[in-house]
Amino acid sequence: MRGKAWALARTAVFTVFVPGTVAGYLPYAILRNAGWDSPPVVIWCAAVLVLSFGLALYLVCAWRFSVDGLGTPAPIDPPRTLVARGPYRFTRNPMYVAVLAVIAGEALLARSTTLAVYGVAVFAFFFAFVVLYEEPVLSAKFGGAYDAYRAAVPRWVL
Repeated sequence: MRGKAWALARTAVFTVFVPGTVAGYLPYAILRNAGWDSPPVVIWCAAVLVLSFGLALYLVCAWRFSVDGLGTPAPIDPPRTLVARGPYRFTRNPMYVAVLAVIAGEALLARSTTLAVYGVAVFAFFFAFVVLYEEPVLSAKFGGAYDAYRAAVPRWVL
């Protein structure tokens, strides 16, 4: 297996272990012993919409990393080329936005302030990781192309 198919396979493995843990297993562990009351329909619909948006966004981003960049979201196996298409036209970090949307949807669905606080902590970690590690590494790797991209596209959504 070579090229795009191999990158997709590596991305799938990364997805199971990292976002799968952060947005799947850990929220489950937080909520495991909490009581569960079905939320009102409006909250349920909002939660499912936010959660579905996060899942779909993550899958599109993972596809872009693998197919356009021939790499994965893992820092030890990054894309070989700068990925600036698809959701990356609107935010430099759509995968993090996607994971946070999944956690927000789960917090809404469970009506859990504990899970909401966990989401804030995850965002703080993502922010620090992006500023202290990712941006300097990407700037060194892609030079002027990344600097132009950074000037044109916001770090988050706004």
